[in-house]
Amino acid sequence: MKPARTHSKGTDTTGPRHSRMRFPWTMTTSRTPDQPDVDQPHPNHDRGLEFDLTTLMSRRSLGLFLGAGGAAAALAACTPAGTTGSTSSATTSATSSAASSGSGAASTGSAAASATPTLTRAIAECGVEIPEETAGPYPGDGSNGPNVLEASGVVRRDITSSFGSASATAEGVPLTFTLTLLDNANGCTPMAGAAVYAWHCDRDGKYSMYDSSLKNENYLRGVQEADANGQVTFTSIFPAAYSGRWPHIHFEVFESMNNATSAGQVLAVSQIALPKAACDDVYATPGYEKSVTNMTRTTLQSDNAFGDDGGIYQLATMTGSAAAGYAAGLNVTI
Repeated sequence: MKPARTHSKGTDTTGPRHSRMRFPWTMTTSRTPDQPDVDQPHPNHDRGLEFDLTTLMSRRSLGLFLGAGGAAAALAACTPAGTTGSTSSATTSATSSAASSGSGAASTGSAAASATPTLTRAIAECGVEIPEETAGPYPGDGSNGPNVLEASGVVRRDITSSFGSASATAEGVPLTFTLTLLDNANGCTPMAGAAVYAWHCDRDGKYSMYDSSLKNENYLRGVQEADANGQVTFTSIFPAAYSGRWPHIHFEVFESMNNATSAGQVLAVSQIALPKAACDDVYATPGYEKSVTNMTRTTLQSDNAFGDDGGIYQLATMTGSAAAGYAAGLNVTI
C-alpha cells in the first residue's frame, strides 16, 4: 500500500489536495479547526459512522449465529483497468447488479466470495497504481467544510437519495459502479475489509451539501466496505458533465471502516472517468441538456484531473444503455 496522504484545503479551483507523508503504514488526515461553520447533521442522525459500524457488526454476528450468508457475486462490470472504456450490451450479471439494492449492512454482511474470472484478470493485470487526484472543492469529508462521514446512515449501497433528515432524490439515468481494490505491495491481493467513500454531482452538475439549493441534502454520497474480492458497489445515477470537467466520480479509499471514522486515514484519493460513448448516450436524454454543451468543451486530454495521461488508468469499462441503465467498473490498485 502507499504511504499516508493528508488533506489540505487547497484552492477554490483545485479543492483539497492530498500530499504524501513519509511515515509508512500510518495514514492520517488533518481537518483544520478554522473550517467555516456549516450545516450539521440533524440531532436524530448525529450518531455517526461509528454507530453504523456497531449496528453492522451486530447484524453480522447474528447472521453468523444463524448460519446465514452466501457467496457474494463479483460484478461483471469490473474489468481490468487500462482497457478501453467502451460500452456494450448489458450482461445478465450487470443487469442483476443494477437491479440489486439494500443497505450497507446487507451488502457487506455476506460470507467470503470465491474468485471470479473478472477478479482473476484484474489480479493478473495488476501493477500500475491508481493515479492520485484532487478530492475537489466539494468532498464532504470534513477537509473542506461539512463532513458526511459523521452522519448515521452514510454506510449504504444506494446513494441515490438523501438520508437522515434530508429527503431529496437525485434524478437521472441509473448507474451502478463497482471498484475492485487490489493491494500492490502484497501481490495484488484483494483488499477485503477496506472502505470506500464515493461521491459525485447530480445531473445538473451540482453537489449536495455545497450548492446553495442543496446545503441540507446529502444524496450521491456513501460509504461501502469491500467484500472478500475487494469489491464495493454503489447504486446511483449518471453524473453530469459540468463546465471545465470531464464526467467523473470521486472516491477515497480507507484501510478499514473504522479508519473512516478517525479523521480520514486515507490510502488513496482518485476519480473514475466515464467513457465518451456512454456519456453521449446518456446526455441525449431529457434532463442532461447542459451536459451536451459542456462535453464539446472538454476532452480527457484537456481535463485538469485526467489530462496528464488521458485517464487511461481511471477510465471505467461499462455495459448497458441509457434506456436500461449503465453498470461501470474500475480496478483500483493501491
